[in-house]
Amino acid sequence: MATEEAPTGVGDDGAERGYTATKDDLLKRLRRLEGQVRGVEKMVAEDRYCIDVVTQITAIQAALDKVALGLLTDHANHCIIGGDPAEADERTEELMAAVRRLMRHG
Repeated sequence: MATEEAPTGVGDDGAERGYTATKDDLLKRLRRLEGQVRGVEKMVAEDRYCIDVVTQITAIQAALDKVALGLLTDHANHCIIGGDPAEADERTEELMAAVRRLMRHG
């Protein structure tokens, strides 16, 4: 069953996303991360030194954190500051919950 994709920059709900302006850069970073994860998989398959593998995993985690922080910044600027004032409190709570989840992972 084929699904119909929303136009670029618009979510399934018809709303524009805060990261739309930087979407190409975001996708490029995510593809780079995907390659790094495949690289770690290859390192394990090749029985590489444990600390080298962990070092690469740490780099991936840091890169993912950077992507997440960028998305949170976009959310704050677009969805809270530039969004509907009636939704500001709810959106701020969502933002803070996401920050708490992000901080807990480490």
